[in-house]
Amino acid sequence: MRIDKFLKVSRLIKRRTVANEACTAGRVKIGGKPVKAGAEVKIGDVVEIGFGEKTVRFEVLSIQEHVTKDAASSMYKILGE
Repeated sequence: MRIDKFLKVSRLIKRRTVANEACTAGRVKIGGKPVKAGAEVKIGDVVEIGFGEKTVRFEVLSIQEHVTKDAASSMYKILGE
């Protein structure tokens, strides 16, 4: 699955266009390397997102096309902020 779509489905970022812009600005990293919005994310990947002064690191636990609001947080595990 594309990283921009994963961020939207998992509800880490509210809209896909915002996720796309974050990737373009270099604020999204997989394995420590900045990625474009079309980069594929896999189970086990460690992703970092920069939100201003704060950086959130998480591990991808599952990939699903559609998920309920309550189950969205089960798609990842927060490693550090």
